[in-house]
Amino acid sequence: MTGFETTAFLAGNTGGGEILLVFVVALVLFGSKRLPGLARSLGRAIEEFRRAARDVSDEIQRASDEPPAPPPASDQSALPPLPPPTKDRDHEHAG
Repeated sequence: MTGFETTAFLAGNTGGGEILLVFVVALVLFGSKRLPGLARSLGRAIEEFRRAARDVSDEIQRASDEPPAPPPASDQSALPPLPPPTKDRDHEHAG
């Protein structure tokens, strides 16, 4: 295989021969008893990934549809009261 053919294979231009080769390799590596369970697990993982990606996409869409929050009001009554002033004894005797 040349570099272009390898790139084409990895880019998604797969034919029946390549798919058959992948299945044969998987069958040899994992055996006929474990292959259905592995395929089921892979399918569930892909579905979970798609669901999470869809949830993130929906959340981003909802956030972009919401109007921006108004800036906080500069209401002075919302601030806590100041403590009472204390007498400074040094200034009383200095005068």
